[in-house]
Amino acid sequence: MSDTPPLYLGLISGTSVDGIDAALVSFEQGQPRLLAARTHPWPAALRERILAVAQGETAIDLDAFGRLDIALGHGFAEAALVLLKESGTPAAAVRAIGSHGQTLRHRPTGEYAFTLQLGDPATIAERCGIDVVADFRRADVAAGGQGAPLLPAVHAMLLAHPGHTRVVLNLGGIANITVLGADGHVTGFDTGPANGLMDAWCLRHRGEAFDRDGAFAACGKVDDTLLDALLADPYFTLPPPKSTGREHFHLDWLATHPRVATLAPADVQATLLELSARSVAEAIARHAPDAEDVLACGGGVHNDALMRRLADLLSPRTLASTAAFGVDPDFLEATAFAWLARQRLLGLPGNLPAVTGARGPRQLGAIHAAPR
Repeated sequence: MSDTPPLYLGLISGTSVDGIDAALVSFEQGQPRLLAARTHPWPAALRERILAVAQGETAIDLDAFGRLDIALGHGFAEAALVLLKESGTPAAAVRAIGSHGQTLRHRPTGEYAFTLQLGDPATIAERCGIDVVADFRRADVAAGGQGAPLLPAVHAMLLAHPGHTRVVLNLGGIANITVLGADGHVTGFDTGPANGLMDAWCLRHRGEAFDRDGAFAACGKVDDTLLDALLADPYFTLPPPKSTGREHFHLDWLATHPRVATLAPADVQATLLELSARSVAEAIARHAPDAEDVLACGGGVHNDALMRRLADLLSPRTLASTAAFGVDPDFLEATAFAWLARQRLLGLPGNLPAVTGARGPRQLGAIHAAPR
C-alpha cells in the first residue's frame, strides 16, 4: 500500500450560480494545499432553472424537484471527473469528495429552521467511484446554528496573523466576513449582498451573467435615495450570528423600492455596487474596528470597481486579495469543502459555534459510499 497521503476533492456552486468550483487538495500536517482546480460551467438552461427556483420565480412540484436534484448531481460529478482527468489523478488516489451542492433555500431561523442544498451525492459517488461527503449545513442548523458561514475555520488555518486582528472577506453572491482576532478568537457572518444582485441586474439588462470589471456600474451614478432605502433593510443591523442568501436579496426585493423603476439601469447597477461595498465596510467597522487589514477572496476580487470602492471605504486598513498571501481567491471555498470532508471522515467537528451560533461543535456532513 502506498504511503502517500490521500487526496480530497472539494466541490461548490455558490449563490451566483456562475459555475462549479472544483479543487483537488492535499493535507500536510492538517494544512490544506491546493494542487489543481477548475471552474466547470453550468449549461445555460440548467443555470436559468436553478436561478428561477432559488429566487422563487418558478413553482416546482416534487417530480421536477427530484429531477433537478439528480441533474445537479450529474453536473457536480462531471466537474469532479474533468478535474481528475485534467490533473492526471486516478480516482483511487482520492479518499473522498466534499460536495457542498447548490443552495436552493436557506431559512436558518424560525420554528422549523432549515437549509436545502441539491446535487444528489449518491449520483456523484456512483459516477466518480469515490466516497462523497455532502449536506454539511443541516447538522449545525439542527443544533440551533445558522449553518453558515463554514469557511472561517479554514480562513483561520491559512490566513491568521497572530497578535493582529485581520478580516477575511469572501465576495461571492453573498458577502461574508471572518474576523481573525489578535487573541486567536474567530467570528464571522454574512454581511449581505456582494455580487448576487449585481449579477442578476446585469443579466436582466445586458444579457451578461456578471458585470465584468464593474464596467456597467461605472457607466452609472449612485442614487443616494435608493441606496438609503436599500440600506434600511433590517438585515444589515441584525446582530450576528446571521446568514442570508438569494431568498432574501433578489430582484423582487429590489423591485419593492419604487424608485428603481425611475432610474436608468446603469444607475441602479452603480447603486447596487455601492450597497455591497457600503454594507461590507460598515459591518467591518462595527464588528472588527481594530482590524489592520482585509484579505478578499471570491469572484468579487475580479470586479475592479468594487475592489476600488471597498479600498476607499476601508481605508486606512489595507485591502488585498488572498492571492498576495499564497491562497487562491477563486478556490478557497472549494478547498474548504475538501477540508470539511476530511474532518467528517476523521470524526472531527467542522463548525465553529462562535460563528454559527450552534449549541456546540458538530460533525458535519453525511457519507455516501462509492460502489466497491
